[in-house]
Amino acid sequence: MITIKDVEHVAKLARLELTEEEKELYTKQLGDVLKYVDQMNEVDTSNVKPMAQVVDLVNVMREDVVHYDHTKEELMANAPDEENGFFKVPKIN
Repeated sequence: MITIKDVEHVAKLARLELTEEEKELYTKQLGDVLKYVDQMNEVDTSNVKPMAQVVDLVNVMREDVVHYDHTKEELMANAPDEENGFFKVPKIN
């Protein structure tokens, strides 16, 4: 059972300021959520295998192939400034 003290504690951890009305409202709402979750304990899951994912996932990836579409000279032709075969950029202080 959730108490107002529990709500105050969670609000403090979350750095929230709650009014008295909000504390009462959240106490009821959180209590209702926990009652609903507690209903799951009534479900017989003894024949259900544990799982981490509901649907089977298969990674669909293409073959990793290196493509050299441009030569270094073609790429460096786009450089506004170049030094020793590398892009030259302004120094950052």
